[in-house]
Amino acid sequence: MKLREVAEKLGLEFFVAAAPEAEVEGGYVSDLLSDVLAHAQPKQLWITHQRHLNVVAVAKLRELSGVVFARGIRPGPETLQRAKEEGVNLLGSKLDAFHTAGKLHRLLFP
Repeated sequence: MKLREVAEKLGLEFFVAAAPEAEVEGGYVSDLLSDVLAHAQPKQLWITHQRHLNVVAVAKLRELSGVVFARGIRPGPETLQRAKEEGVNLLGSKLDAFHTAGKLHRLLFP
């Protein structure tokens, strides 16, 4: 499913829409950058509470569809700028990570 569709159906807000037509094939939830580097798969949507600049580098390196900041967390200006430069989608969810992941799972694997 396209990221744009996922965002619409889950009520996610785009902070950076670098490639809204990116395919989303799954999700990954973690706040440890090293865990995401080791285990996340390309085309997954990463759900996290981390808003540090390095989330952009990790998402780019793992070829993720995007990063969703849970619980209303908003990335800072440096993170937004880096995401624009690197072409990384950043989104926000008002829900916590558990509920965001649950809704994503139900959407992708009905």
